Amino acid sequence: MNKLKQRWGIEHNWQIVVIFIVFAITGSTASYIGKPILNVLNITTENFGSFGYWVIRILLLFIVYQFMLVFFGWVFGQYKFFWNFEKKMLRRIGLKRFVD
Repeated sequence: MNKLKQRWGIEHNWQIVVIFIVFAITGSTASYIGKPILNVLNITTENFGSFGYWVIRILLLFIVYQFMLVFFGWVFGQYKFFWNFEKKMLRRIGLKRFVD
């Protein structure tokens, strides 16, 4: 537990619990709202094929997840952690010009 606290730069054990809760809520919510968003955009397997549908869905979920992660982090009082986490993730995938 101490290694994780040191690696993430947090001070209290309750912060780890809150961070895990935020990850769980964000993943579940992004997945839940993904299908209605695709329906509104009329993106179906009939229109794009099975492969195209899933590629678009995964890309959409990735984008939605990024915004929701910072939002839920803010709601649960861990904005600083999640904003730094987000910047680190975007840098790793080659989008560092958007966060610096």
